[in-house]
Amino acid sequence: MVNVDQVNKQWEGWQIIRELIVKNRSYRRFCQEVRISREVLEELIDLARLSSSASNLQPLKYIMAYEEDKNNLIFPHLRWAGYLKDWDGPKEGEKPSAYIVILGDKDISRNCYCDHGIACQSVLLGACEKGLGGCIFSTIDKEGLRNVLKIQGRYEILLVIALGKPKETVVLEEVKDSQSIKYWRDGNEVHHVPKRRIQDIVLDL
Repeated sequence: MVNVDQVNKQWEGWQIIRELIVKNRSYRRFCQEVRISREVLEELIDLARLSSSASNLQPLKYIMAYEEDKNNLIFPHLRWAGYLKDWDGPKEGEKPSAYIVILGDKDISRNCYCDHGIACQSVLLGACEKGLGGCIFSTIDKEGLRNVLKIQGRYEILLVIALGKPKETVVLEEVKDSQSIKYWRDGNEVHHVPKRRIQDIVLDL
């Protein structure tokens, strides 16, 4: 016999995780005055710690930044929104309130495989659940960042996550035919993100 209550709970769980993933967008403008504490960053990193790791080697290490002086060291070394050619990044008052720098410890493993991608998703889903948002950066002035943060050579700079309370609206829309997949902003500063249709990405081979 089908347990209706169990089925309903499973459906509710599916809806919750789907809504969280849809809500988890790349945000690039933040309410800079809303601070993020060290404790919150540690909670988010703990989600990454608990996530899967190739061969369970766990080579990732993390640097937290949540105070203005340290944030100011990191900000200039990030490259913002490559598709928005006339935008150099968030202005003062809209910058991230915190950062997590993800490093690979080469003394543990020379290859982090997909660990840092999994870690980022865990961090950002956790941030989203807390009413925060973020953006992952792989386009980084890595040597500049290494110098200002005094990162030792044994650590490879993999990614940076910028975090804060979002100050922009991001909407998803369906890519149709030959439309561009480039994100864009309209006259009201709403950020539009085209997504390919499910029938365009599933191959029936």
